[in-house]
Amino acid sequence: MSSVLRPPSSGRDPSIAAHYRPISSHLAITPPVSVVIPAMNEAENLPYVFKTLPDWIHEVVLVDGNSTDDTVDVARSLWPDVKVVEQHGRGKGDALITGFEACSGDIIVMVDADGSADGGEIVSYVSALVSGADFAKGSRFANGGGTDDMTFIRKLGNWALCTVVNRKFGARYTDLCYGYNAFWRHCLDKIDLDCTGFEVETLMNIRVVKAGLKVQEIPSHEYLRIHGTSNLRAVRDGIRVLKVILKERSNRRELRRQEHHSPMLDTVPGEVS
Repeated sequence: MSSVLRPPSSGRDPSIAAHYRPISSHLAITPPVSVVIPAMNEAENLPYVFKTLPDWIHEVVLVDGNSTDDTVDVARSLWPDVKVVEQHGRGKGDALITGFEACSGDIIVMVDADGSADGGEIVSYVSALVSGADFAKGSRFANGGGTDDMTFIRKLGNWALCTVVNRKFGARYTDLCYGYNAFWRHCLDKIDLDCTGFEVETLMNIRVVKAGLKVQEIPSHEYLRIHGTSNLRAVRDGIRVLKVILKERSNRRELRRQEHHSPMLDTVPGEVS
């Protein structure tokens, strides 16, 4: 049965409703959706990526990481209206932050350029957001998800890091280091992003929980990279993820300490001693 997308609750920005547009004859309406694709030398993979993207998407933002192949030309031939943004820094985190700033849609979707993600799943992410979630988090290990591209060591590392985040931040994630996510644009005001590498997904997952945003996991299947070699390095990037977790935990403790000692919290207006 097809999912039905309904307008968001009255608590959301009323301007969003004015921009709803039809998806298909079988689905209702959705706000404008921006898809951000960070890419560096992914010309051979882009045809597979763009082929799966729904045609009702508002815009595609390709962040080019100084590619030396035909990445940009291929993207423009596949999606004539693609918005190409040049990345001046380095790293996936930097590329995503650059792409987010260029988006004009009310909903932002993150999609990798290696062909491992099925763009057809975007409707499930958008449906979750329109139904009330703030952040739709892809999970390869939720019921219905899967992966063709993780070694036993990477699965073990992902599970261990995910367990730490769940225990330390009160999350209930089944997957942590996965880059297929979607969220309302307003979330960016509450999860200030300040990292440059692959650990950006973990940072986002932690900060949406710390911000009290409503998160819904979306079962997702990760396929093998079609062409080329990934820049991901399990040990190196795993250490960077762990450092982010420890830093966020430390920041949380410091914030609690400051709140505990703040004189403004000693007396609540209207409270009788």
